[in-house]
Amino acid sequence: MLTLRTIQENPQEVIEKLAKKKFDAREIVNSIIGFTEAKNQTQMQADRAKAELNALSREIGQLMRQGDASGTQQARERTAELKESIRELDLVFADLDVKIRELLVLLPNTPHVSVPEGNSAEDNEVVRSGGSFPVLDENALPHWELASRYNLIDFELGVKLTGAGFPVYRGKGARLQRALINFFLDQARQNGYEEIQPPLMVNEASGFGTGQLPDKEGQMYHVTADNFYMIPTAEVPVTNIYRDVILENRDFPVKNCAYSACFRREAGSYGKDVRGLNRLHQFDKVEIVRIAHPDTSYEVLEEMVNYVESLVQKLELPYRIVKLCGGDMGFTSALTYDFEVWSGAQEKWLEVSSVSNFESFQANRLKLRFREEAGKKPQLAHTLNGSALALPRIVAALLENNQTPEGIRIPRALVPFCGFDMIP
Repeated sequence: MLTLRTIQENPQEVIEKLAKKKFDAREIVNSIIGFTEAKNQTQMQADRAKAELNALSREIGQLMRQGDASGTQQARERTAELKESIRELDLVFADLDVKIRELLVLLPNTPHVSVPEGNSAEDNEVVRSGGSFPVLDENALPHWELASRYNLIDFELGVKLTGAGFPVYRGKGARLQRALINFFLDQARQNGYEEIQPPLMVNEASGFGTGQLPDKEGQMYHVTADNFYMIPTAEVPVTNIYRDVILENRDFPVKNCAYSACFRREAGSYGKDVRGLNRLHQFDKVEIVRIAHPDTSYEVLEEMVNYVESLVQKLELPYRIVKLCGGDMGFTSALTYDFEVWSGAQEKWLEVSSVSNFESFQANRLKLRFREEAGKKPQLAHTLNGSALALPRIVAALLENNQTPEGIRIPRALVPFCGFDMIP
């Protein structure tokens, strides 16, 4: 959530920055400024009334000591008027405060100055790429056919048990999943991340804190009886560990990682892009979360990008890193890098990770602050997160890119975790 101070001090700048995200903020920003001015005027009226009330209280005492019954009565009548006026002004103040907050949560985060102009994914900027493209037989199979032929993933059984988008992994397919999870967690631990095992459901306050609510309410599974939400990513519970927390400067760096199942309704998704593992309602992912000092958060972002790149390299997958343009960015992000891996049989790029700096946007919602020095006023921290990595499309690319006449080859880095180097 943008701070009210940012909007008051730089309204035109906020409007221009959000235009890069293809968001017209003029009406909301102008309304916020108008309501804020009215709120300040209301506060001034209430303060004057309270000052007069305090003065009258002292005057009534003097009038009573002087035996001035008429003056005392008039003062008491004025006191009653002032109390009613203050009560009404307090109600107006509270109503304006609610209106301002309701508008603030509608504004996306402003993009970083380096975010490229653009309307959609086609306008994203390729930062760098790596890895070798696989040379496959002309009869190479897409991963959903490989999964069926090698009895690794049963999509139809998932439909029977739950519905489309809930696959069942079995045999070496299940072992490959577990191997990837352990590999990603071990790599994170070796790079200084503390492992967290979070709940798979969160309350409304947690969803609001990281920006999923109210922006993405329709994309989350809602457990209505208890008003809980199934997590779309471990980012939500892990970042909310620091809700209403004041860190000390010595607490940095804060580095957490977590494996979790993730649940997304993906409303409106259909067609060839959702075949197999391309888009699921339930999938596994290892997430990394950082809380950073505002002065170093973009250095931290580069560290995270380099770390995720190292994972993709160890999996021997051809990849590219793209900087998202304004029109393709998420609601909460100030700057996002997406990682895409090449799917050999589908002959397309698949997104497997987003690494983002939210600056103080989430921290303002979370009331996550840090104190530079003892005795100093706390200030908002910066939050960052990234997928390291999401499994479904990694599995899709691994199966497709490594198919051979003898079977599916397992990358060297995964062999100790799988216990096998080939799916014959």
